[in-house]
Amino acid sequence: MRKYILSFIFLFVLTGTQKSFAQIKYAPVYKTCRVAIIAPLYLDSIFSGYHLKSENSIPTYTMAGADFVQGAELALDTLNLFGHHVEAFIYDSKSVAQPIPTLIKSGKLDNIDLIIGSVKPPEYYQLAQFGSEKKIPFISATYPNDGDIRQNPFLLIANSTLKANCESIFSYILQKHGTDNIYLVHKKNDNRIESYFKEINLAEGKPLLKINEIMLDSSVSAGGLRNLIDTAKPVVIIGASLNQIFSQKLADACYPVQKNNHLVLIGMPNWDGFACWYNTNAYTGFPIRYTTPHYLAKNNIFKKYIQDKYFQLYNIDPSDMVEKGFGITYNFTSVLIHHPGMFMQNINDTTSAPFHDFNFRPVSIGDNSQIDYYENKHLFIMQILDGELSREW
Repeated sequence: MRKYILSFIFLFVLTGTQKSFAQIKYAPVYKTCRVAIIAPLYLDSIFSGYHLKSENSIPTYTMAGADFVQGAELALDTLNLFGHHVEAFIYDSKSVAQPIPTLIKSGKLDNIDLIIGSVKPPEYYQLAQFGSEKKIPFISATYPNDGDIRQNPFLLIANSTLKANCESIFSYILQKHGTDNIYLVHKKNDNRIESYFKEINLAEGKPLLKINEIMLDSSVSAGGLRNLIDTAKPVVIIGASLNQIFSQKLADACYPVQKNNHLVLIGMPNWDGFACWYNTNAYTGFPIRYTTPHYLAKNNIFKKYIQDKYFQLYNIDPSDMVEKGFGITYNFTSVLIHHPGMFMQNINDTTSAPFHDFNFRPVSIGDNSQIDYYENKHLFIMQILDGELSREW
């Protein structure tokens, strides 16, 4: 099945039909909006001409980019254009024949109104610099890092950085658990997250929360944890680690403690990908919480539409990358359509957002008064309880 999906993308790119299917349905009345969708498809690596190099398997590293593009295509085909005209161009960021620098040099991106990229460095840097020079908005859809890019008011980071996630956790604790005993637990010699929380807590010159730091080596036990925390009041533990093994050991230590005490464990945004949390027998009755900028309510009509349509087309369920490709493309193409020539002034218009709102705020690093980039600050607190995922806040 994956072979046919990738074959479709391959033909879609090479035959020049890089326009959304929606444009066939409406005559162009207004100015044509031109959108570039860029993701790592690795087509040169897996195809020889129009044929797959290997009939037996498709490399797994191609799937994320392919899923993102399929979601974007589905969004473009779904948009109600109301007489507008959209041209969508799909580019393979890992193309050997036409890498991003070649596309830029050839001028193929010069007339684009919006770039949506599911890319990492070096393509992230190349597209950000190009967007800044040409004043073309570049939405970094999935890379959760600013890459030290500065003074680029046309860069929009949709997948919030680690610091922004820490800000969201801090706000959640301040509002919901401000009087609890709060502990930030991190691994020895891994204090980046702890540094973020210190900076956030002292932003107004004095600490807003009393956060106790606990630094551990690789071993974490329930008995050792009990000796380090005060359970006279409810306890909040911030799992300040991106490491799965350490995070799981911390949860294992918290689990028996919380049975007799009110204890909340909240971790980092990459915790959503740790399979251990979804074992229904591992943490019975104990929620594992984390932050994310990407959330689909169970009763969301677009969620059901994507699931039904995608299964109809490919006989498989859509991945989260399909959903991200759909949500980002649908929302920001709508903004481009409804606010011609005023996209950056309306980046938070989520009237047409299919899943959830965005809240892009200007970020200026240090004492710099100029905008370094815009970042989505709308995050959700999720929880996994007995293998089931739900929104906590």
